[in-house]
Amino acid sequence: MSVPSRTLSIGGDLLAGRVALVTGGASGIGLGMATAMARHGAAVVLACRRTETGEPAAEALRTDGHDATCVRCDVTRSDDVHAAVTATLERHGRLDCLVHNAVAGQTAGPLQHASDDGWRMLLASSLRASFDCARAAHGALREADGSLVLLTSAAGMEGSAAMPLYGAVKAAQRGLAKGLADEWGPDGIRVNCVAPVARTPALAGAIDADPSLGTRLEARTPLGRIGDPVDDIGPIAVFLASDLSRHVTGQTVSVDGGGFRGL
Repeated sequence: MSVPSRTLSIGGDLLAGRVALVTGGASGIGLGMATAMARHGAAVVLACRRTETGEPAAEALRTDGHDATCVRCDVTRSDDVHAAVTATLERHGRLDCLVHNAVAGQTAGPLQHASDDGWRMLLASSLRASFDCARAAHGALREADGSLVLLTSAAGMEGSAAMPLYGAVKAAQRGLAKGLADEWGPDGIRVNCVAPVARTPALAGAIDADPSLGTRLEARTPLGRIGDPVDDIGPIAVFLASDLSRHVTGQTVSVDGGGFRGL
């Protein structure tokens, strides 16, 4: 049985004066993180492949009184990633946190059935884009004593028979984060990963198609429910972007209600 969550009020000014760039920020976990950071005072930039979805998301945040903009960015294109960082700096004059959340590519199912195109897209949107985000943002994050956050998965820590290629890429992102945490520590930059499970539009659609999926996810989660992108995943982004995590780097934070406990 699903355990109802308490209503969470996240406000305040932990991120007042700071600027966060979130890839894949138009919906789901990306928008949840951006929303939480905006509620804590950050100016947020939603980097989205389709502005027709990203701009309405930014407009909704502005309607709620937040500083939010949308920039077009296909993270599989290095020039787009660099342009998104440049646009953020031109508008705000600084960048304090970059969250790389965007992912694309169909690689579920047995390895022998995976398509080459799906594998290449997954590599480009997750691993290569993490590299591009890091290179594009390094100078600005160094100036701000900032934070780089990469979205990974429990599949990157324990593997996944259902998604072996996805697990491989997410493990590689964790390896990159650990190496950058060591390399960039002297620059004052913190680099961490978040491994979330939340009720995104994609997951909600999958549960609608197969209601037993939601039941199975809740059954294997000690807290008994699937997370919310804003109220459950968002506060971790706030934490990692704020001074509350000033001595945390090279880590992976699992935010899944306790479903993964292998760390």
